[in-house]
Amino acid sequence: MGGKFAANGSRLTNYVRTAMSNSRRAFLGQMVAGAAALAAAESGGNRAASAQSPLSPDAALQQLVDGNRRFAEGRLTSFAEDLELLKAKTAEKQEPFAAVLSCADSRVPVELIFDQSIGHVFVTRVAGNIATSAIIASLEYGVAVLGAKAILVLGHANCGAVKASIEAKAVPGQISALYPYIRPAIERAAPDLDAAIKANAQFQAALLRQSPVLAEHIKQSKLKIVAGFYDLASGRVSVLD
Repeated sequence: MGGKFAANGSRLTNYVRTAMSNSRRAFLGQMVAGAAALAAAESGGNRAASAQSPLSPDAALQQLVDGNRRFAEGRLTSFAEDLELLKAKTAEKQEPFAAVLSCADSRVPVELIFDQSIGHVFVTRVAGNIATSAIIASLEYGVAVLGAKAILVLGHANCGAVKASIEAKAVPGQISALYPYIRPAIERAAPDLDAAIKANAQFQAALLRQSPVLAEHIKQSKLKIVAGFYDLASGRVSVLD
């Protein structure tokens, strides 16, 4: 992954500087400063985020992969859990082992395609699965406070946001605000739609790795960030990194 984008290092740096404005840096400073208080509020102050999941980053990613295999093969296990007990167990706290940055597309129900139930996956969704400032902040919270051990950036077949970004036609409202985030992937892989979708997932994963909070967890072997591609027809997710 790193080698693929090395030649475009300056472009990535400039894009990151644009996407992560000074206001975002100020916000992140406030967020990190308040993380301990937020964690205490959620957990009753009884445990540290690092103790929430015993899984390693590789094991967390493998758990997502295994769950997707069950989904694609039509042998889900998550629905076997007693819903009342599950809701009661998660009412006061959450302990996600992984986080997923997914497209907002209604055909990509994240918990379902990874065969995971309530409280197991910290999900952020936005059209084009792009790493905006708010999304990055949310995922930093999922890792630094909630203890997620893996982040999967999930692109999917026939993504309308990527397709619209390739076509770059006039659109109503603020839809075109998505385009700048996806443009680097389009420059690399368009006009092939699937290639652009996969490149976009990889590029957004690269942006997440630029976060000082997430980078520190990666450095300490507490986190893994990868990109993936969800095939709508087969139901299978392939890891791209």
